[in-house]
Amino acid sequence: MSLNNFVKRLQDVMRNDAGINGDAQRIEQMAWILFLKVYDAKEQEWAGLEDNYRSIIPDTYRWSNWATDHKDGAALTGDALLDFVNNALFPALKNLEMDENTPMRRIIVRAAFEDNNNYMKDGILLRQVVNIIDELDFGEYHALHAFGEIYETILRSLQSAGNAGEFYTPRAVTDFMARMVLPKIGEKIADFACGTGGFLISALSLLDAQQKSAADRDAFNNAIYGVEKKALPHLLCVTNMLLHDIDNPVIIHGNSLEKNVRDYNDSDCFDVVLMNPPYGGSEKNAVKNNFPPDLRSSETADLFMAVIMHRLKKNGRAAVIIPDGFLFGTDSAKTAIKKKLLEEFNVHTVVRMPRSVFSPYTSITTNILFFDRAGSAAETWFYRLDMPEGCRHFSKTKPMRPEHFAPAAEWWNNRVEITLDGFDKAKKYTAEELAARGYNLDVCGYPHEEEEILPPRELMRQYREKRAEYTARLDRVLAEIAAILDGEP
Repeated sequence: MSLNNFVKRLQDVMRNDAGINGDAQRIEQMAWILFLKVYDAKEQEWAGLEDNYRSIIPDTYRWSNWATDHKDGAALTGDALLDFVNNALFPALKNLEMDENTPMRRIIVRAAFEDNNNYMKDGILLRQVVNIIDELDFGEYHALHAFGEIYETILRSLQSAGNAGEFYTPRAVTDFMARMVLPKIGEKIADFACGTGGFLISALSLLDAQQKSAADRDAFNNAIYGVEKKALPHLLCVTNMLLHDIDNPVIIHGNSLEKNVRDYNDSDCFDVVLMNPPYGGSEKNAVKNNFPPDLRSSETADLFMAVIMHRLKKNGRAAVIIPDGFLFGTDSAKTAIKKKLLEEFNVHTVVRMPRSVFSPYTSITTNILFFDRAGSAAETWFYRLDMPEGCRHFSKTKPMRPEHFAPAAEWWNNRVEITLDGFDKAKKYTAEELAARGYNLDVCGYPHEEEEILPPRELMRQYREKRAEYTARLDRVLAEIAAILDGEP
């Protein structure tokens, strides 16, 4: 089956349904149906390996008993299918019984449906969508894994699906970060805002090549841990893990910021952290109270940095994407976080990335912060990754590719200071020099911004982003002033 044709057929059917508004909802609709199809294939695999296997899904709601059309006229369609999905299937899966002994591969079914919905209002069109997805033949073990390629196509389409793009980090970026950190079999890898699971998949691809025994297989299956706040990416991530042979994916549907960081102990820590924390948002005061006073911030990316510092094992390694604002920010919380990082962790490398890496979702310039918990940072290297020759702007049709990281990967193992046209491209700073800068880490930046002529829709998107960013900054300043005034006698 053609990958593009498969996705296009689904989109063409759903565009005719009045209940679905835009690509983001189309993807969410696809997601829960695909999950049930993939989970059914995995259950068939588990039943073949385990004696007396029993599904957590009641027989009436298993894919093969309601979704498969046997062409005998008995398949549910129209209003009957809508009534079944809305008033029987979803309530049943959202309320599956479980306890503290329920294995994760069962828990994920209820978690996948807790905050998801069926948007389609035309039962005949819904039957068409179900039939297209049921054409996928997972009868053989390799067929299930081959579907991972189709799934990557769907995930990439998130980048152009309105706000849903925030959950997808380009594969070239996740692969580079994983390669530089190099997780090993037996290590635990975490992403505390995992989105669709891109970082975890990049790590698993490296671990897969290291498997040599049954013990390695067990370690592989238990290597990853993810948390995702929003329903759609959580469902996409769980399905992604199943497709990549993780039978008990520990992917929690929740908010990593809602636990007091001072309550974490050694059992809550990880060997490797790979992530792209949400940035530009803000949290309510009850969440900020989960952090020490000096680390409390209105910026979500700052709070996630504090979580990472509290949940990284001794000698553990981390690679984290952060916005430019974190590097040059001088407010008390950002300064305290950077001071703690440099004094208690080995922040050895900062890779600065071009502005359009996350285009078309956002034009905010980002960086990759590499550090480990093996002592303080005596020195920190900064490296600017320039746009490839002949390319002025990454886009949906011309995304960042793995080979674009080749200059950074080559420099990584042979570090030298580089100056181009009078500007630093790679430079080493001591801890004392960075402290003297007031922990302003905005060095080796891009010397100038060339004017870009962008398509009108992308120009409008960038304007809205900047306006939202400035509005959020103003709101934070006003809130701080109000807090000061409220505290006056």
